[in-house]
Amino acid sequence: MTSLLLAAVLFVTNERAGTLSVIAGNRVTNTVRVGVRPRGLVLSPDGKRVYVAVSHFRDKPAKERDEVVAVDTATLKIVRRYAAGTDPEGIALAPDGTWFAVSNEDAGTASIVSTRDGKTIAALVTGTEPEGIAVSPDGKWVYVTGETSNTITVIDATARKVVANIFVDARPRGVAFTPDGKRAYVTCEVAGSVNVVDVAARRVVRRIKLRPVDHPVGVAVTRDGRSVFAATGRGNAVVKIDTATDRVIQTIPAGNRSWGIALSRDEKTIYTANGLSNDLSVIDVAAGRPVASIKVGDGPWGVAIGH
Repeated sequence: MTSLLLAAVLFVTNERAGTLSVIAGNRVTNTVRVGVRPRGLVLSPDGKRVYVAVSHFRDKPAKERDEVVAVDTATLKIVRRYAAGTDPEGIALAPDGTWFAVSNEDAGTASIVSTRDGKTIAALVTGTEPEGIAVSPDGKWVYVTGETSNTITVIDATARKVVANIFVDARPRGVAFTPDGKRAYVTCEVAGSVNVVDVAARRVVRRIKLRPVDHPVGVAVTRDGRSVFAATGRGNAVVKIDTATDRVIQTIPAGNRSWGIALSRDEKTIYTANGLSNDLSVIDVAAGRPVASIKVGDGPWGVAIGH
């Protein structure tokens, strides 16, 4: 298991600390100050940059600006700052890396920004309190979850306009497409369910109910599209869903309030950012159990795998 850890470089946003933890092997090797409230993050296709959404706490005066920062993964320096609307939370990148989309939680909008020149390409109205955001594998669609409107806003990424709103279960948080782009899996925290959306039909085709203690948030899909993993928040676990049957086939313990989730490149390991235990769980998928816990900063939110 140690060799799996050593093979991965991980980036973790620490919401309350305002930092980005860099992990190599089984320890934090660097800590980068990125802003007041970092949450969503995504790696560029070439692995040279990690984009981090930085916002503010609503009950505190904003001391720094809301923005997306690009961190060079080799030097760990902030190399660019992007204006991306107010209160950016979730972030997703186009497959070719030429633009990213962010959810602007306080404004109820989504911003699409060019990574090349930093210009805002579009700012579109979404559901209320948008959070999770994903770009389809072909780059045609952007899905944005609306926490309090219980919707998925569907954005045509080429036309830069909203084309539909799909109603889902209570408090949708995360969203991830299958590799073929035919379905999207949406975690619904308050409902304790994962909704399956038919992308072409633009409707929910299945609701997967989890345990009463589960309040799912982060979600990831395997490259072959056969499995979906969802972090269950205060359920302190990860569930594995078989996409052929859309049934939960495994529940694996994780840290306290497991939130962000990522799969190693060989998909043998799951990582969860645990917001209340301030650590990263390292989970052996085959064994179905955590094999390590790595202390990070205060309030870990998201996790991404480096190259």
